[in-house]
Amino acid sequence: MNKFIELRTKFVEKFLPSLSGIPALFIRLYLAPVFIIAGYSKSQFSDPSISGISSIFANENTVAWFGNTEWGLGLPMPELLANLAVWAELFGGFFLIIGLFTRLVSIPLMFTMFVAATSVHATNGWFAITPTNPDTSPALVLSWFNIPGAEVSLRNSESTGQKLEMMRTILDENGNTNWLYENGSIVVLNNGVEFAVTYFILLLALFFIGAGRYTSIDSYLLSRYERIHAQASKID
Repeated sequence: MNKFIELRTKFVEKFLPSLSGIPALFIRLYLAPVFIIAGYSKSQFSDPSISGISSIFANENTVAWFGNTEWGLGLPMPELLANLAVWAELFGGFFLIIGLFTRLVSIPLMFTMFVAATSVHATNGWFAITPTNPDTSPALVLSWFNIPGAEVSLRNSESTGQKLEMMRTILDENGNTNWLYENGSIVVLNNGVEFAVTYFILLLALFFIGAGRYTSIDSYLLSRYERIHAQASKID
């Protein structure tokens, strides 16, 4: 028994800490492309008529969407906020890849996800893609505990499943389904807060655990700082 406890202690206290940077690395690599393409698509990089420093600024469609009160977000100072969002997502995404200033970068990215969740997706509920089988929907678990909205979600899943089945029937009768389904089956996009909240949670995790030991520039910068500080303390 003592041998088992000793082995467990070595595993938990010595071996696992040496690999603690791997989960943070995977989180960073998972999030980075999401934010890079989000920032890129909002910027003017894709406009061939614009070059130089102007490319990193938000395009006019993004600025209009940020400011318009009828079909957009209706935010104040749309040009400023749009550019801040572009820079946070685009440059923040590249910083996540290399693990530089990870905790600092996570803050504006969490803010953009909060704004996206509350101003764009919140009215659509939770799911990004609507479940079409109430028997396998996560809302079923919530219904066991009488969580508000769970039963409504299950009824919506049943209704959506019927509509989706009708879509498939129409396609089967009138379309080339081998070609239509070649890259996957059809789904119903709900555009809820699911992805935004998931990204927020992952960013929050990075904020607390950092970029990862041995797998980031942050880790090497910290190690270098600690060595310099230790040497300076010895001299003093």
